[in-house]
Amino acid sequence: MAQLSLLIVLLAALMTPLVMARFNISVIPTAVAEIIVGIVLGKSLLHWVTLTSSLNQLSTLGVIILIFLSGMEIDFNLFKPQKSINGAAPVKWTPLKLAVGAYVGIVISAGLLGWLLQITGLFNDILLATILFSTIALGVVIAALTEKELLSKTLGQTILLTAALGEIIPLLALTAYASLNGGHSGRLWLVLLIFLAAIVLLMRFRSIYRFFAKIDKTTTQLDIRLAFFLIFALVTIAEQVGAENILGAFLAGIVMKLLQPSKATRDKLTSIGYGFFIPIFFITTGAKLNLPSLLADRNSLILIPVFFICFLLAKAVPILIFRQRFTLKNAVASSFLASTTITLVLPTLQMAQNLHVISSQQSGAFTLAAVLTCICSPIIFNRLYQPEKEDLVKTRVTFVGTNILTVPVAQRLSKGWYDIQMLTDQPKNYSTYNSEARNVTLLPDLSEQSLLTAAAFDTDILVLGHLEHEVNVQLATTAIQHHVPRIIARFEARDVTDDRYDVLAEQGVEIYNSFDINISMLREMIESPSTLKLLTDNDAGLYEVTVRNRRFTGRELQSLPFIESITISRIYRNGKFIAPHGDTFIEQDDHLIFTSDKGTVPEIRRLLSLRN
Repeated sequence: MAQLSLLIVLLAALMTPLVMARFNISVIPTAVAEIIVGIVLGKSLLHWVTLTSSLNQLSTLGVIILIFLSGMEIDFNLFKPQKSINGAAPVKWTPLKLAVGAYVGIVISAGLLGWLLQITGLFNDILLATILFSTIALGVVIAALTEKELLSKTLGQTILLTAALGEIIPLLALTAYASLNGGHSGRLWLVLLIFLAAIVLLMRFRSIYRFFAKIDKTTTQLDIRLAFFLIFALVTIAEQVGAENILGAFLAGIVMKLLQPSKATRDKLTSIGYGFFIPIFFITTGAKLNLPSLLADRNSLILIPVFFICFLLAKAVPILIFRQRFTLKNAVASSFLASTTITLVLPTLQMAQNLHVISSQQSGAFTLAAVLTCICSPIIFNRLYQPEKEDLVKTRVTFVGTNILTVPVAQRLSKGWYDIQMLTDQPKNYSTYNSEARNVTLLPDLSEQSLLTAAAFDTDILVLGHLEHEVNVQLATTAIQHHVPRIIARFEARDVTDDRYDVLAEQGVEIYNSFDINISMLREMIESPSTLKLLTDNDAGLYEVTVRNRRFTGRELQSLPFIESITISRIYRNGKFIAPHGDTFIEQDDHLIFTSDKGTVPEIRRLLSLRN
């Protein structure tokens, strides 16, 4: 019977997304659909799934990996104060300030709602209610923002930061709550050991992680072995000091994130989690619910709508905060999306039941209310959201170095979908090119402080066109530390015994030099003169765009909405060129090389390269 239950759960995990795709059900997250399927298969209706020990163990592992992947979703760059762009006045309400203000309001509202529930006698644990009502489902929020292509925009970053706080803060509060109620209050200080262990693991593995990449093989998968070692090491420490295992899993995800794993590693971990363990957790969560007994209890019937309304009301304060920068409609939409909660609610309820501080009826009411938020809130968000004016911005390109090579390129780009800034420390070059190119700034030097003052690193693309390659090496290293999305560096003279260029290339720096380019152009002129004409044609040309928009990944080329306007000649993927066909699937970070009318290129680039 144990194996049969597991087989049924795995079949349900396989069929649920297939049925959703077949009937085009996209209004609810897959996780919520899996909980609903579990309700149908479990105690509530069919009784096909029996919760055996092996199934419970796999479910526990599922929630651990789910929280681990949530930790990997945290982008700590968003917590940095936003700087002014091109010398403009700093924005008063930055995403960080908005998110912190909104979440403080959420916590206060959650506490007041918990107090009201205690007064009415509906729920007596104020602290537990505060933790539950202040949680936000980061995974669901990311999925909704990705669908709307908002992760790269100010509104999306603000909501994402608020959601990140909605996982981090309740998780820490839950750890303290579990220690206090589990009789381990005297050992609460030992929780610090988990953070110490996380720091030690991060520092220990940071130096050897690149070595892992060099010796990794298909049969070893060292990156995945490292991830699971981090998970179980920190989970074990968490359990030994009396904390919740999900805190260890969350810290393991943060450590893995800070090790800067490749996209392939992230994809493999996501595949393992969402392909096997996490669906088991969601389905078994639904299977545990006993709706007949829950709905037969009058108190439970009252609790479900009450808890649902509390989840929404706790997230009402952000409307006032978000309104300081965004439209009222988008502020309300953001509030509804922030009310989405499921990820942390389920393990919190499981922990509370283990501590016998909550009844099964109350736990079921909380679960159903959380499921309702996941169904209703994203739908309302999609209906209310409208693009903000500040979302319609050009790609920012900063050139360091003004010379005969960079100025003509800047002149042409400034006529299209690009906002150009040029920086130089040479007074002679400044006086020569200031009248020819827009927004040329003379700096006293190219030190890190001077570049920070000029907001050189607050850009989408940084082009290092200085004539001295040593300067470009130093600038590229500094730009990497400031997490510039794209760095293009010119290296005319290279010492073949110096491996700095290879190290920079491994870290994502795009390297070029005019000698190699001239050789390539001359060869093209001899072998393929028509191709060279296509490259230099002013009306129609050969263009390249990197696919970062997740909306278009996993789709066939022939399904692109603008496929009639372009001809894709090659796809550059993982260091190799691929000949495209209509049924070729697009992958994240693919480089599409295409020909098109010049007028359609900016919009195509905007759609495909938008980070979400």
